[in-house]
Amino acid sequence: MAARVDWGRREYPAALAEMRRLVVERRAGRIADTLILVEHPPVVTVGVEGDDGAAAASGLPVVHVERGGKATYHGPGQLVGYPIVDLEPRGRDVRRFVHAVEELVVRSVEPFGLRASRVPGRRGVWLDGSRKIASVGVAVDHWVTFHGFALNVDPDLGAFERFHPCGFDGQVMTSMARELGRTVHVDEVRPFVAAAWDSAFGDAASEAVVPVPASA
Repeated sequence: MAARVDWGRREYPAALAEMRRLVVERRAGRIADTLILVEHPPVVTVGVEGDDGAAAASGLPVVHVERGGKATYHGPGQLVGYPIVDLEPRGRDVRRFVHAVEELVVRSVEPFGLRASRVPGRRGVWLDGSRKIASVGVAVDHWVTFHGFALNVDPDLGAFERFHPCGFDGQVMTSMARELGRTVHVDEVRPFVAAAWDSAFGDAASEAVVPVPASA
C-alpha cells in the first residue's frame, strides 16, 4: 500500500527537514511508501554534482542538498514530488526507480496533450528531446529514496535564466503553460500526478497516512 500527502506551499528548509525525518520513519517501517506533493517559495537547490557558482550569484536563496544532479530552481507554479520509497523489496535498483519517476511525470502530462519522454544520457523529462519540462534528482539512504521531481506547471521560467539549471542554459527549460499557450494551475495537475503515482507504486494509495508538517 502506498500513500500520498499534499503539503501545499512550504519553505524549502522546513520541507527538507520533514522529508529527512520521514525517510527514517520509512526505514523503520512505521509509514508506507509515500509521495509528498508540495510547492516552494523561490529557491535554488544544488545537488552533489555542484554548480559553476552561478547559483550563488542568482540572487535567490541557495540550499545545498544530498540529491543527485546539479542546481535547479523551485518556485510557485512548480509541482514538486518527493517519493519516499523503500527500494529493498524492489531489488535495490536505483536506476530503475529514477526511470519510474520520470515515467510518472510523462504519464502526468499526457492527459494535457503533451508528449513527453526520457532522453538517454539526460536526466529529467523532455519535450521533443530539447525542452525540459521536469527535473529529476534523488537521494537514497539505506535504500530509502527521497528528493524526487519538479514539474514546471506555470512557474517563472525567467528564474532559470539566472543560473545554469542542471548545467544547461536556462532557456532549455519549459513549462506546461508555455507549451499549451494558456495559464495552467497546479491544482489542475495534482490529480494526474496522484493517479500516475497510484498506478506505478500502489493502486490503494491513501491520502491520510503521513502527517502534514507544521508551517515554517
